Amino acid sequence: MYEWNQLVKEFTCLRCSKKYVPDDYLTGCPNCLEQGYPVSLQVTYDEQTPWKIDQASRGLFRYVDRLPYRTFPTLGEGGTPVTQVKGLEKELGLTEVWVKNEGQNPTGSHKDRMSPLIVARAVALKRSAVIAASSGNAGASLAAYAAAAGIHCKIVTTSQIQDGWEKAIRITGAEIIKVSDSLERWEIVKQMVEKQEIYPATNYHMPPVGSNLFGVQGYVTVGLEIAEQMREVLPDAMVIPCARGDLIWGVWAGLTEAKRMGWIKQLPRLYAVEPFPRLLHVLSGRDYREEFEGDSSLLPSIGGNTVTYQSLYAVTSTRGKAVVVSNEEVDQAQSSLARKGIYAEGSAAATYTGVAKLIQLGAIRKSERVLMIITSHGYKGV
Repeated sequence: MYEWNQLVKEFTCLRCSKKYVPDDYLTGCPNCLEQGYPVSLQVTYDEQTPWKIDQASRGLFRYVDRLPYRTFPTLGEGGTPVTQVKGLEKELGLTEVWVKNEGQNPTGSHKDRMSPLIVARAVALKRSAVIAASSGNAGASLAAYAAAAGIHCKIVTTSQIQDGWEKAIRITGAEIIKVSDSLERWEIVKQMVEKQEIYPATNYHMPPVGSNLFGVQGYVTVGLEIAEQMREVLPDAMVIPCARGDLIWGVWAGLTEAKRMGWIKQLPRLYAVEPFPRLLHVLSGRDYREEFEGDSSLLPSIGGNTVTYQSLYAVTSTRGKAVVVSNEEVDQAQSSLARKGIYAEGSAAATYTGVAKLIQLGAIRKSERVLMIITSHGYKGV
């Protein structure tokens, strides 16, 4: 059994601030959902009890005081480097460009920060299996961590899944269930969760609230790491690939906690990179609960036609924006990064083009320090 963090006080809604006893709220805040607004919850900790970084540990275990579980199955996730990439600043016309490379996690993506906490929660609830709707990264990661914990895993995907990802999932012993389209995956997940009591890693509600809230807390460590690693050279702006906003919200939450602790004085502006206008439309006045149409065929990791409240919250609270990167621009972005030694998945390399466009738009000034988050390496063949 994995150890619960006794510093967890309650769960709090991002929108209405209503507080709840810690439990599984798979469709988000009950109060907001009753009003027709799907909104995720965040874990609130006892701020009266001092906490500190565990200097003797690495990765996620450095920050267990700010995770819902203090122990969980581990493959060595977290602790990814922040490096200043020489040459990129000249190419982009910036003073400094830094990269946080999440591709150096065990299965090659930032999803490895989410999976161990989801699996820990499933084990604590004595569930026989975990399940996710995934196009690749999340499925491969969850399958690996389920195998490490000795529980079953089911991944619901489409027939378009890449061969490399399919092998990575199957070889762990996980089961793959193929359906005709992305939204059908959510219905299958919902049925299995409600009828078979399998524990869900990903969203299955429409409109979405985001991924499993226990797992999303793992992304808070990205923000905490950045604050710790870059305390003396904190970026003015951060550019992050975005689908339903799990990562960008986690980064916001980690940086917010770092500011509360006095590690940093202010939060960087957070910019979301997306494959077609979704969050961009919402920031211009459309309802975040709508569906948005566009092509993300070459950027599956940030695909989907929906927006979440958590992504909107993270961007607006830091005075950030959303920027659109098209399929056609991905190859050049991958090449530009690869020529500096970073082979990124297309959806991750999109941050490069995102930065360039934000400079053109005047959202990022050339005198500013910028951090790009590379969410996944490119060796999966996508």
